Amino acid sequence: MTLPFVPGAGRAGSPPGRRPLPDRRAAGEPRLVPGTELVGEFEGSGYRDPPQLVCRPDGQLVRLPGLLYQVVRALDGRGDGRRDQRSSERRPDEDAPKGETKAPDGDPVLARVADELSRETGRRFTAEHIAYLIDEKLAPLAVTTYSDGSPPPPARRSDPFLAFRFRLAVLPERVTWFVSGLFAWLFHPFLVYLAVCVFVVGETWVWMSPETVTALQAVLTAPGSVLLVVFLAIASCVFHEWGHGAACRYGGVRPGAMGCGIYLVWPAFYTDITNSYRLGRAGRIRADLGGVYFNALFVLGLLGLYAATGFQPLLVAIVAVNLEIVQQLLPTLRFDGYYIVADLVGIPDLFSYIGPILKRVLLRRPADERLRALKRWPQAVVACWVLCLIPVLALQVGILLLNLPQLLAADWHKARWLLENAGASGHQVLGMVSACLQIVLLALPIAGLLLALVRPARSLVRFLGRKAGRSGRKTGRHGGAATRKARRAGRHAAK
Repeated sequence: MTLPFVPGAGRAGSPPGRRPLPDRRAAGEPRLVPGTELVGEFEGSGYRDPPQLVCRPDGQLVRLPGLLYQVVRALDGRGDGRRDQRSSERRPDEDAPKGETKAPDGDPVLARVADELSRETGRRFTAEHIAYLIDEKLAPLAVTTYSDGSPPPPARRSDPFLAFRFRLAVLPERVTWFVSGLFAWLFHPFLVYLAVCVFVVGETWVWMSPETVTALQAVLTAPGSVLLVVFLAIASCVFHEWGHGAACRYGGVRPGAMGCGIYLVWPAFYTDITNSYRLGRAGRIRADLGGVYFNALFVLGLLGLYAATGFQPLLVAIVAVNLEIVQQLLPTLRFDGYYIVADLVGIPDLFSYIGPILKRVLLRRPADERLRALKRWPQAVVACWVLCLIPVLALQVGILLLNLPQLLAADWHKARWLLENAGASGHQVLGMVSACLQIVLLALPIAGLLLALVRPARSLVRFLGRKAGRSGRKTGRHGGAATRKARRAGRHAAK
């Protein structure tokens, strides 16, 4: 699966109990946090005003509106070259431009940025305005220091819904770069077209041939063959991740680390392709599809081996890889299909729009700021995605809860049967290992779906608790007001 760190939106302000407005004369001048990189416009975005991207030293991309990006660019010294010439020609005692105020002594950076921003936007900015933008908007995002030069708070990574949290990097970035370079040539358009055509022909034969059914019946009763199929499926997953990295390198950006971890409860591999956000829409979709494309190449390799040897486990491994492809293309959880939809519409985090869309469609409330910021067609696509996602998840949950007793009983009987017949093939150790693997595979789907529901259930409980608390406070206020009115009426009657 791909693992792009979703670019965080630059809407942060200082949290409650925030640091007081700094004394800009106290420490030094504002500057970018060392290692911060200006990436530029988020190409192919679904926003009315395309956001600008800035890469923090920790690798997290941050989305900034145009005005904040101009401030960052001015601090970086990448503004209009004429600015330096004009500034140098201005006499120290020359009056500030109309509508601007001179910055206090010791604030040459803020004054320069204000002057440059005023000329670029046609609006009037002062050093105080720039200090506010830095202290309230940029420093809390760990993009710049505070306006007095003091360091920003520790950078916080975004924590998107259903993200891949439990992971461990195995291959560092430099190794990923080398491995990706070995396979990047496979993304030449002619080779992609040829491979897809051959893959379609091969898949047609696999699913129409009676040999596939025969191979399934033979392999599932042989522990050694089951272990071989599992090994080939894992190898296909690894090759899948190399595909994401190779697609990034073919597009001209650097892939990040590769590793493994637990997504919900499923073991999974990942590749950090955050840098794919530097590409246009076509480049990002190529990076998203790179893993599935390499799965297809893996299937072609297995078909070639089967044609040469007739070894039946290879056909079963092809079926397993096909199941992996289908899973990766599902747009419900954060698999490749989800990122394909997100990159098609140019919106990084689709899950964050579930609440606004439901309020807009079901409760008929006016569109909030996040929805108004989207173009019309991406907004329609996201709405369709949300309105399809909710029924699908609800249907899955309903079927699971309805059939949970029968599923648990069937899995229990299957697990007992696997353990009792583990040594039937004559290989006790292989049989036991194979039985345990099959039991884990039986349990993972149910456990994964139940775990996926934990966070939404907690959010719903918190929401209902807040609603109940507000209702209680409102009732208490109304009751208090009624009591006060009754007391006043009683006093008047007594008089």
